[in-house]
Amino acid sequence: MNARNLCLAAVIVCLANTALLADDWPQWRGPTRDGVWRESGVVERFDGPRIKLRWRAEIAGGYSGPTVADGRVVVTDRVVEPEERERVHAFDWETGDRLWTYAYACDYSPIAYRAGPRASVTIADGRAYALGAVGHFACLDAATGEVLWKKDLADEYALRVPGWGIAAAPLVERELVIVHVGGADGACLIAFDRKTGHERWTALDDPASYSAPIVIDQAGRRVLVCWTGDRVVGLDPASGELYWAHPFERRRMVIGVASPVRCGQRLFVSGFYDGSLMLRLDPDRPAVTEVWRRRGTNEQMTDSLHSLIVTPYLAGDYVYGVDSYGQLRCLDADTGDRIWEDRTATSQVRWGTLHMVQNGPNTWMFNDRGELIISRLSPEGFHEISRAKLIKPTLGQLKRRDGVTWSHPAFAYRHVFARNDEELVCASLAKEE
Repeated sequence: MNARNLCLAAVIVCLANTALLADDWPQWRGPTRDGVWRESGVVERFDGPRIKLRWRAEIAGGYSGPTVADGRVVVTDRVVEPEERERVHAFDWETGDRLWTYAYACDYSPIAYRAGPRASVTIADGRAYALGAVGHFACLDAATGEVLWKKDLADEYALRVPGWGIAAAPLVERELVIVHVGGADGACLIAFDRKTGHERWTALDDPASYSAPIVIDQAGRRVLVCWTGDRVVGLDPASGELYWAHPFERRRMVIGVASPVRCGQRLFVSGFYDGSLMLRLDPDRPAVTEVWRRRGTNEQMTDSLHSLIVTPYLAGDYVYGVDSYGQLRCLDADTGDRIWEDRTATSQVRWGTLHMVQNGPNTWMFNDRGELIISRLSPEGFHEISRAKLIKPTLGQLKRRDGVTWSHPAFAYRHVFARNDEELVCASLAKEE
């Protein structure tokens, strides 16, 4: 091979490796909806108390986390002047320049906590699927913002909108897009052809929760797992046929926010008032059995784990999660017994919150004070490696002290993207060469 061809081959290999290691974050909790950030070449610790921003872009209020795909960052918000509208924005990931905005009128009077939309936009094959807090659902061209099809689910399916609005991010599974919205007459879950918007199936009479569904492989089948307002269910994602169901009765109200998490044959869910449930997935057929169920006296005197916003991390024989007043805990996955508790990672108040993302051996945490934390979690304890401020809390999501940062960040292209009620920010997390 001559020198020119050798150089060209080296460039191709380098570009290929870059493409493999520079991932999108196209949906809730990452590329495979499991809270794992698979990029390499990121910093091992921060070089100061504040993270230097690459750019910031003005937006309005909302709880939805940003998503990133094909060089664009997509996020939703809500404005009330000159009229009440939800909006979907796309920004250039490198510059923060606004590429397009799609807006529509909406009425938040049926719901509480009105900062803005809850559900992260799901992006697949150049299409962005945006679901609003009161049931507006649109498929947009992710490059231009053009509406390819849209639905008013509240009217079409007589939605029983949960008290805090529709929050579960749309799930793309093969040729379908599936939403968890709580429609009447057996339409808690609805599947649409993701290209045409035609209804493919509806399933369940359950009330909706706020929990985003996932799809797993079980006994050689694809299984849609959803925590509804009444139970944890497994369905055939192609048809909506119910494979299995296990009750997870609520003590006071529907309040499930965290997604179900799976590790091996374990499936775990946790709720603020209702404690925790560990199920075993049958490896030979689509079925589950209860391993343990634990619940404290109330949300203050908790047992095991009472999670609200935080989706727990299930790793081998241990569960890591955040309890009702911000206590970071490790549990024995076999019994639910507490191994340890830490009170330094997040605010020690009601609804103290952080989001956990795994990157190699490290757990990256974004807490309700706008801090990014690099840590290691193990049965021996919480080991903080480095902590720095990324974005300030604001009062729109929750009027508490200086406010909160409750929205899940996105990790893509070795950068982090986070929002509050005033701005969307981007910061590099790339290790310096």
